[in-house]
Amino acid sequence: MSDKDFKKFITDSLKEDIGDGDHSSLASIPTNATNKAHLIVKDQGIIAGIELAKMIFNQVDDSLKLSSYLKDGDKVKFGDIAFLIEGNSISILTAERLVLNCMQRMSAIATKTSYLNSLISKTNCKLLDTRKTTPLNRKLEKWAVKIGGGVNHRFGLYDMIMIKDNHIDFAGGIIQAIQKTKQYLKHNSKKLDIIVEARNLDEVNKILLEGGIKRILLDNFDYETTRKAVEIIGNKCQTESSGGITENTISEYAKCGVNYISMGALTHSVNNFDLSLKALK
Repeated sequence: MSDKDFKKFITDSLKEDIGDGDHSSLASIPTNATNKAHLIVKDQGIIAGIELAKMIFNQVDDSLKLSSYLKDGDKVKFGDIAFLIEGNSISILTAERLVLNCMQRMSAIATKTSYLNSLISKTNCKLLDTRKTTPLNRKLEKWAVKIGGGVNHRFGLYDMIMIKDNHIDFAGGIIQAIQKTKQYLKHNSKKLDIIVEARNLDEVNKILLEGGIKRILLDNFDYETTRKAVEIIGNKCQTESSGGITENTISEYAKCGVNYISMGALTHSVNNFDLSLKALK
């Protein structure tokens, strides 16, 4: 995410929240009043979003001073203090909700990613995120996955070819879908990696015969079929397991020898991490 992207995200988010003014603060607090506040951790896991918080506070009021006691990716527990923010009281309150919304979501994602990573730490498998993200928040949520130790999959429809079941059916079959994709890339002078989803071992073999594929996605395979597919594929291309994988099954899938496991649950099924910004009296 570029500086321009961050500034636009922050500007749009503040506009949504502030409208024509933070009237609660403007009505009750002198405009020149100053104060300090701590960001208190009320949960256990991985903290994420401190660097983003700095950007938000700075964009609201560049005279605000943030002193960090932790960094993104640190393990935290109840009662830890992430940072101290000091300066204009109204500015702090104006930025508070956006900071908390972002950090609570990012910390929850980072915490879940770190936990799931720990379950496959004794294998060579890597944990991937997906496009199952909150609209317009994808780059922040994928940033949180990286902070938690995961690996970012494609960011959108534009940076990688991913031929899935509907593409295959709409194209008239897996061979047709792959051949048409290669023709499209050549015609448009595009160099994009190709991932193809396989629904069974027959499709795995067809993909291998076509060649030129970066990775085969083994979708909703059971353990035994996954192991067979990994054996068939060997070093011809990368392998990825996906579809209905949970914390109870991720370790067994990793032990099947796949290179990657992708889980939408990293970003679409998390409960916010409990954080609170409290004024110092």
